Amino acid sequence: MQRRALGMLFAAIAVSLGLVAIWAAFEGGRAWVIAFAAAALALWMGDLARRVWPW
Repeated sequence: MQRRALGMLFAAIAVSLGLVAIWAAFEGGRAWVIAFAAAALALWMGDLARRVWPW
């Protein structure tokens, strides 16, 4: 698989998880657990995208 495509995939997943984290944070209540988990996964995927991206 091309490194650029893999980096774009990881970046898209990171953005999607970031949006889920924001949405869950606005919901409040028990959704904070989802917000924290999604934010952690978004950061991890973002880091993977940064590492894979061919600079």
